[in-house]
Amino acid sequence: MNPTSLPTLTAFAASPDRGRGLARDMAVRWAFEEVGQACDVRLVSFSELKEAPHRALQPFGQIPTCQFGDLALFESGAIVMQIAERHAGLLPADAGARARAITWMFAAVATVEPAIVARESALFTEHDRPWHAERMSLVDDRIRVRLAELAARLGTADWLDGDFSAGDLLMVQVLRRLGGSELLRAHPVLVAYVDRAEARPAFQRAFAAQLAVFTGLKGRPPAP
Repeated sequence: MNPTSLPTLTAFAASPDRGRGLARDMAVRWAFEEVGQACDVRLVSFSELKEAPHRALQPFGQIPTCQFGDLALFESGAIVMQIAERHAGLLPADAGARARAITWMFAAVATVEPAIVARESALFTEHDRPWHAERMSLVDDRIRVRLAELAARLGTADWLDGDFSAGDLLMVQVLRRLGGSELLRAHPVLVAYVDRAEARPAFQRAFAAQLAVFTGLKGRPPAP
């Protein structure tokens, strides 16, 4: 690959999030926008996700992947980390602040997100199980604990640790998965935090780019 070529991101050709900016490529699009780096986007169908060429980039058959020249990465958090390390704007220059921002990146994907994703599973793939109500109650309780802890840590600050960073980007993207649920609305501090992040021009551009894929799909004539 030409070393001067743009990074190439893979994304759903037909995203199940219906243009809400929740697909995993959203965080990567947002990170690229924050640092002012253009990228190429290669749309992948559900069948292509499971085929050998894509699995060579992503062994679990998911999106996103991102190719930076000869370097191919998967997992949105790892890709955002690579973008933040290559470009100024998402990680502080000070070594201590930088390490703390990276800690928040890990906290987003490893501490806060798992219970939220478990809730999505319970809602959409386990709703017909006899233990569904009990499962939802347990998962929601775990989320409530995490959100209360996060709200207490954020307090009156705009961002988690000083200026906006990759830690905030990933944390907000995780919280957005709760949508307008009462779990998030119970913490006005976190609602305001998400609103601040979504008001950023970089987020707006990334959201519009992902939405354009969905609206473009809707505008296509039906297959014969």
